[in-house]
Amino acid sequence: MGLSNLGYSLREAIRHFRRNWSTVLGAIVTIFLSLFVIGLFVLGSVLLGNLVGSVEDQVTIQAFLSDNASKDDAMALASQVKGWEYVQDVTYKSKDQALEEYRQTMSNRNASDAVAALDGENPLPASLVISLSDPKQVESVANKLVDNASFKGIADDSGDASSSVQYGRETVQRLFSVTYYLRVGTVVLVVLLAFIAFVFINNTIRLAISARRREIAIMRLVGASNGFIRGPFLTEGMLEALIGSLFSIAVLHAGISVVLPRLQNSLQFLSFDIPLPTLGITYLSLVVIGCLLGLFGSAIAMRRYLRV
Repeated sequence: MGLSNLGYSLREAIRHFRRNWSTVLGAIVTIFLSLFVIGLFVLGSVLLGNLVGSVEDQVTIQAFLSDNASKDDAMALASQVKGWEYVQDVTYKSKDQALEEYRQTMSNRNASDAVAALDGENPLPASLVISLSDPKQVESVANKLVDNASFKGIADDSGDASSSVQYGRETVQRLFSVTYYLRVGTVVLVVLLAFIAFVFINNTIRLAISARRREIAIMRLVGASNGFIRGPFLTEGMLEALIGSLFSIAVLHAGISVVLPRLQNSLQFLSFDIPLPTLGITYLSLVVIGCLLGLFGSAIAMRRYLRV
């Protein structure tokens, strides 16, 4: 498209904006709402993904040891397990450390009462805490530990080694299910909303073509090329999509600037930080998606209805 044709296309698109502002406004609002919801859901998925990721990083296996097991035996087992695939680190936790951790986890009053009722005895077993490089492999590593002969010899319950291994199986499976459905839901919603915006742009351009069929017929009779005729409609679809995407970005950024700091102040133990590169990529993607929707929506509308 030459510069003169580009200028003509812009003027014609703006002229149509003025003449049919209600139709154009409807298209822009639809694109804005669609892209806003897409951006909101994507950024929400990023936040939830970060939260789920932080929980995944805390997934560990606790292998409880018998009181008769020596620390040397425990450390030998720890050294062996540390060499396994997907195992990042293995930490030995003594009986005293387990009791101290119990004190810190419980409220002061409950911990004091419970410890006092023990009469100086410590019923908590020592354990090996196994952290993983890939939390999704927690079940396979736990099963391998249960089948390990060295662990069976020093397990807290030698008769049933599986009862001495804990990793919150149901919680971990539920966590991974949430992550999976979250990703699938994001893709489905983005595709659905993009399709809705595409259909609305297509209908808007189709109405514009129908309203100017006679003008288009005259232009063809005087020798105007197809590219020259299509220029204003492509430009119109692109402008509608661009305006809608910019509005969605502005509202999203304003909402993030207001809502996230308040959530962070209310829930300080969680992280609501969205990296700037992620924001930039999301905003750029919204503009690109909007422009592509406008371009292809206009092109398909012209191919189907620009016949005189």
